[in-house]
Amino acid sequence: MDEAPDIARRGAYDKGVRRRREILDRAIEVFAERGAEGTSLRAIGEAIGVSHAALKHYFASREELLIEVYRAAEERSLAEDPVPADGSVVGLMTQAARRNHGVPGLVQLYSTLVAGALEEGHEPSRVFFGERFAQLRLFLAERIETEQRAGRIRPDITPGAAAALIIAASDGLQTQWLLDPRVDIEKSLELLEGLLRA
Repeated sequence: MDEAPDIARRGAYDKGVRRRREILDRAIEVFAERGAEGTSLRAIGEAIGVSHAALKHYFASREELLIEVYRAAEERSLAEDPVPADGSVVGLMTQAARRNHGVPGLVQLYSTLVAGALEEGHEPSRVFFGERFAQLRLFLAERIETEQRAGRIRPDITPGAAAALIIAASDGLQTQWLLDPRVDIEKSLELLEGLLRA
């Protein structure tokens, strides 16, 4: 049996995966500097040095590209600065806010995508952020339960509700910071942590 066609297909697939990753890496750099800025897919291609046809080959729409850029940037960020196993629940969000200070364009991209997810016709963003928020609430609620058992968070707090509040506070503070860099996200999150503390 001739294995050459399978090897050729696998080689083409691997090359496509690498090319897609290169496009995302370059796009992350661009968005980290400028944010989404309402640019078209064609303008994004020009900014990252890729033809419009190449972008359309790897990403069905501008929205899909932006979601994948955000997802890849978040994965890279977590790989470089992993979530500590024993950090406080609000401390995790403070750590994320610290990381985000260096990449305001990606914070803007995140805010733009979340806002778009609320509009009609943005199903990919709605699905992505709906799942992301659900997973993050679950993760934080589990950490809150662990901290409650350790006596670090008040026992009368409902973990799921507290998780949603922490996310809302973090996202809202980042939006305020984008509008006014004098907003001290860390100090505000420290205040929230104090309110939750047992």
